[in-house]
Amino acid sequence: MDSREAFIALNMVEGIGPIRVRKLLEYFETPEAILSASKLKLIQVSGIGDDVADAINDWEKSVPLAEELKRIDESGCRVITQLDDEYPALLREIYDPPIVLYVKGSLSPKDKNAIAIVGSRQTTHYGIETARKLSYQLAYTGVTVISGGARGIDTAAHQGAMSAKGRTIAVLGTGINIVFPTENRELFERIADNGAVLTQFPFNRPADKQSFPIRNRIVAGMTQGSVVVEANLSSGALITAKFANDYGRQVFAVPGRIDSPRSKGCHNLIKNGAKLCESAEDILDEFEYLFPASNQPPSPAETGELPGIDLSEEEAKVMDVIGREELSVDDIIRQSGLSASRANVVLLGLQMKKLVKQLPGRVYVRNR
Repeated sequence: MDSREAFIALNMVEGIGPIRVRKLLEYFETPEAILSASKLKLIQVSGIGDDVADAINDWEKSVPLAEELKRIDESGCRVITQLDDEYPALLREIYDPPIVLYVKGSLSPKDKNAIAIVGSRQTTHYGIETARKLSYQLAYTGVTVISGGARGIDTAAHQGAMSAKGRTIAVLGTGINIVFPTENRELFERIADNGAVLTQFPFNRPADKQSFPIRNRIVAGMTQGSVVVEANLSSGALITAKFANDYGRQVFAVPGRIDSPRSKGCHNLIKNGAKLCESAEDILDEFEYLFPASNQPPSPAETGELPGIDLSEEEAKVMDVIGREELSVDDIIRQSGLSASRANVVLLGLQMKKLVKQLPGRVYVRNR
């Protein structure tokens, strides 16, 4: 048995979570040594009582490891552990990182620039459109959008990011082989093609009241900040926001109608210190603070040139229009031939690339 197989087995033992595994590793150093340790040795570790020690000693009777390894091999997914470089860097920093992650698709170092977009399953047209818009704009600027794959706001967030041809990651509250909700089967397949679908749960684990909060901590832990788009006072999205706050990550909340129960959770977050979010710019303003300068492209003012910055056809068109003169957004729309919505998205992307800057009165000028 190698370390990966031992971690998979530990993840399937009832009563052992990430915190206990960390304590056990501090004592035994390897997962293989944990599984082969005597009960006498196990109970010497803080937090390991008789029941947990017995569960570890009898793991071969309760954990169908060979069957799980076969499912992993046949499903096309893979399992990564904290020993792997691919394990998300931000997730390592939380106090209870998952023992293993089952992954379909690919994880990228770029995913450290990630934002969670979460909210209610029972939502409004306003919430859906806002989630799609924010996710589209974030993904367009290179931010990875992470959500929980649920119906409602989560689904809209994934769809918005994919519409921008950006990266998105869905974190499941079930085993990797279970599609929940069932109508998202095609969505999950599309996400895995240009992002990732992942979970900490073994195969065949169904969704329940315990699995969703566990899932939410991963969503918060993998991201620099969490945006709650629409949520009532009992929404699970507020659990994600709480985890984000506990982990020292930024929390954003989108305001809604004052008479809408589905906005009560967001308004409560704002009252308690969450940053009010009206646009993607409110989120991106925090990125310069959250991300080290080494992760940001140098501005033309710093380099004096533009080489190495790839522009889309629309971005190049807008840059040509702006030229060396200050130009209002209305003039940019008219001269570029782009729709107002597309022009605003392109301008946001150019600002993030530090090629243009916005002046008072929604006037834009080249940043050099």
